[in-house]
Amino acid sequence: MNDKRTLPERPKRQQRREAKGRMSSFLMFLPNMVILLGRLLKDSRVPTTEKALFLAAIVYVISPIDLIPDIFPFIGQVDDIYMVALSLLRLVNRTDETVVREHWQGGGDIVSLADSIAGIAPVLLPKRISRVLVSKVEMAPAGKTVGKALGDIGKKHEAFLQEVPETEQDRRLRVDSESSMTN
Repeated sequence: MNDKRTLPERPKRQQRREAKGRMSSFLMFLPNMVILLGRLLKDSRVPTTEKALFLAAIVYVISPIDLIPDIFPFIGQVDDIYMVALSLLRLVNRTDETVVREHWQGGGDIVSLADSIAGIAPVLLPKRISRVLVSKVEMAPAGKTVGKALGDIGKKHEAFLQEVPETEQDRRLRVDSESSMTN
């Protein structure tokens, strides 16, 4: 019975409890994942854009200012590991995944680990934060704030970035929390 559709639907509470248990295990990999990002920063095969995102992810993890501050046990670290996993998956999708695997010193397969984290974290994060992290954004229309000095943006309370409505294709491409990625 490997077909997910034939399994009985579990209550949301049970799904969250199972996701929390799995995420608790994944959180022990966070230090190794940050070290991995540091190693990838030094690799010449990694594109400059990805290196900038890795640096931003490292700063996000060590910074006390997060979407969910780290003073909140467990959930404060979930957004950190989620950001790291997303940046790693982005690199895997844009380059050869062997580059990531070469630098991984932790246990297990880093690509599968990042895929699992990316699928589970949105279930555990507050809905608003999860929506912010997975939504597409674009610059505000030119008539609003583009072209204005950054200092003027906060004064008039105009949006600098705006959320792009989700399309049907985006819904189909959304990460499944029970991903079956093979390696």
